Order: sequence, then C-alpha cells, then structure tokens
Amino acid sequence: MATAYSPNEEFHLKIKPGDIGSYVILPGDRGRCRHIAAYLENPQKIAENREFTTYTGTLDGVKVSVVSTGIGGPSAAIALEELIHCGAHTFIRVGTSGGMQPEVLGGDLVIATGAVRMDGTGTEYAPIEYPATAHFDVVQALQQAAAQSGNRFHIGVVQCKDSFYGQHEPENMPVSAVLKQKWDAWLGCGALASEMESATLFIVAAVRRVRIGSILLVLGNQTRRAMGLEDIQVHDTTRCIETAIAAMRLLIAADQTNP
Repeated sequence: MATAYSPNEEFHLKIKPGDIGSYVILPGDRGRCRHIAAYLENPQKIAENREFTTYTGTLDGVKVSVVSTGIGGPSAAIALEELIHCGAHTFIRVGTSGGMQPEVLGGDLVIATGAVRMDGTGTEYAPIEYPATAHFDVVQALQQAAAQSGNRFHIGVVQCKDSFYGQHEPENMPVSAVLKQKWDAWLGCGALASEMESATLFIVAAVRRVRIGSILLVLGNQTRRAMGLEDIQVHDTTRCIETAIAAMRLLIAADQTNP
C-alpha cells in the first residue's frame, strides 16, 4: 500500500521501511515510549511527530520497536496502518484502563480477548456486526507471561469508547440515558475494564491480517466507588510493561521455532 501524501516516508509517523521491527509495542502515551524502550537492547529514537514517538532496538537479537498511538481510535488506526506499511506484523498494546467489574482492582492487569465496539473508526473498516478480537497467539503469550510474573490479572472482554467524559460524566451529555443504559449492559455482560483503543486496533489488525493483543493496567474502578467499596488507585505501569516485554519474547521465540 502506497504512503499517503509523502513518497519517501509515512506521513504521520515519519518512518520508512527499515526503521522499525516486525514486532511493535504500542503505548498510548508518547511519554511512556522511552521507559518501554529502556527494556530493549541499544534503543534509538527514530522519529517524533505529533502524538507519535518511535524507538527501535532489539530483544533477543530481533528488531523491536515502541510506537505511541495517542488517545483514541483515529490516531491508533493511523499508527497501525503506517507501521504495517513499513513491515510490522505483530503488536502488543500496553495501556491503562478503568476497572468495571467489582473484582477488578486498581493495579490488576487485564488481557483483552475482545473489545466492545463503541468506537467510530472501526466502522469505516468493518460492519459493526464483525467482532473486535485479539489474535490468539498474542493472548496466549500475554497470559503465559502474566502467569509467570505472579501479578494479578484477568482475561476477557473490555469496553472501548471514543468519549472519556461520556463514560465518567454521562449525566452531562444530552444522550445520557443511552450512555447509562449501554454502560449497565456492558457491566451485565461481564466487561472487565474500559479503555479507548483496543477495539479499533483489533479491527484494523483483522482487516490487514496482522497479529495484535492488548494488556492494560487498571488505574481504578468506578463501579467499586459507586458501591461504596475501597477503590485502590495505581498509576505505575511497570508491571504491565514488563509483562508485555516478556510476552513479546515468547512470540519471537515461537516464531523462530516455527517460522
């Protein structure tokens, strides 16, 4: 697929083939890129433009990149598309979320098997009936890495939306009744956590035939607050990052064994 508007490099990420690895870790926050890149051998900053920051290094001798996606589906889809243009095929989103079920505590990790499609970007790729699901290989690697780490983790469906304040202040929206009704439905269906990128990423990855998964740190839990229960607040993403790095190592090793 040709680059848009720019013949020599990707228009938004400012990268070209050879700049990145086939394996990419995707934080939302560009400020988190340097911290994640420190887990790679010989990391180098490749590019920085708008919300997109790119580092490339190696893991176990294989080139791996770290690229921020920004907040929400539109910028996440741009990042994924341009990385695929440059040869990447395996992705792990490392992000933050809000817990939804009472047992999902601040500081827990959530591995998404699928995502509720309350994003808008994904509908320009696939009909809403098409499910947003993570790739089995990536889910399996994340589960193995999380189990080996000893961290508390949950596996299941997450809710993905485009409006942060539509979730946290639905009463201030003209469509408040719809937002509250749907939120209650996702709770009743067992959605584990809420975030803003996975559904879009899963749909784009499915359409482009690449592998992707998400692991999320739970920052806190508004359901627990509403129930009058203790709501632990955790903002340190280190354990989430380390689990993603371990999972990426497992994927690289498996691919080398079964090319």
